[in-house]
Amino acid sequence: MKIAVDAMGGDRAPEVVVQGALEAVSEYGIEVVLMGDEQALRKGAGNDLDRPGIKVHHCDDVVFMEEQPMRAVRRKKNASIRVAFEAVKGGEADAVVSAGHSGAMLASAILTLGRLPGVERPAFASIIPGAKGEVILIDVGANVDCRPVHLLQFGAMAHAFAKAFLGIKDPRVGLLSIGREGGKGNEQVRLAHNLFKASPLPFAGNVEGRQVFDGKVQVVVCDGFVGNVVLKVLEGMAETVTAMLADSKSVIERAGCGETSSILTKLMKKRLDYEEYGGAPILGINGVGIVCHGASSSKAVKKAIKMAAEYREKDIPEKLAEYLARFQGT
Repeated sequence: MKIAVDAMGGDRAPEVVVQGALEAVSEYGIEVVLMGDEQALRKGAGNDLDRPGIKVHHCDDVVFMEEQPMRAVRRKKNASIRVAFEAVKGGEADAVVSAGHSGAMLASAILTLGRLPGVERPAFASIIPGAKGEVILIDVGANVDCRPVHLLQFGAMAHAFAKAFLGIKDPRVGLLSIGREGGKGNEQVRLAHNLFKASPLPFAGNVEGRQVFDGKVQVVVCDGFVGNVVLKVLEGMAETVTAMLADSKSVIERAGCGETSSILTKLMKKRLDYEEYGGAPILGINGVGIVCHGASSSKAVKKAIKMAAEYREKDIPEKLAEYLARFQGT
């Protein structure tokens, strides 16, 4: 298993990305190919990049956040993110991980690997903690403007992903809206609701924002604009709750419950920490790509590399293609 990592992507690249890659090699035994400026990568890591399991593929270009994704990817053929996907296409790597420009990552994936048959819009699927287990939120940023049929495809892909990757036996699908009634929401959601009802998916109806985490559904579908807002609210809430628990620790300790306070703080931090999930897989491409948060720590990069390896080992793209072929034939 060999993972191509865009070492130049992310707010804290390349140092933090390189550190996460080194940790993944040490802890999981996964081979990593770092795509980026070799001089910049070696500046902080030095001889660590010569250890077994790590390779450096020099790239002298990068896609910047302010650039138009597809135009930049087409023009910059030696950009680290494009070279990473070219490595997968050429059989030199099995998957791609990047904390860089998510639009450029999606553009590179589509340009080099293509879409799965029948998929109009690949989507980012984020795994988030719920009261009764993990929940998949899709889309979280790939498509800010969608048609109702795209939402239906997102639901089908996430349903298959929940079964194949997370091992959920019969994941229920919900459509995010402002009310549980089918007539609630904007035109896009109302039309999508009718499509879901007529589909073979185990559709649980509309879900409101407060129901995303209650465990009644395992897949929550929305467009990328709404999903990205929900995801970032969740991240902010997790940070705030963790900080509030830390502030309350001294009060609890004075009440004689110091050990309980410490355990509770650690438990909540682990449950709410988005870094535990590494990144968001791109569902619908003919290969494996994991999108990380721009501000990812080395831990998040490490976890994303592990996720990419597991995703590839379980043949998720092939299983999604099989499921979608059956779904579209119904």
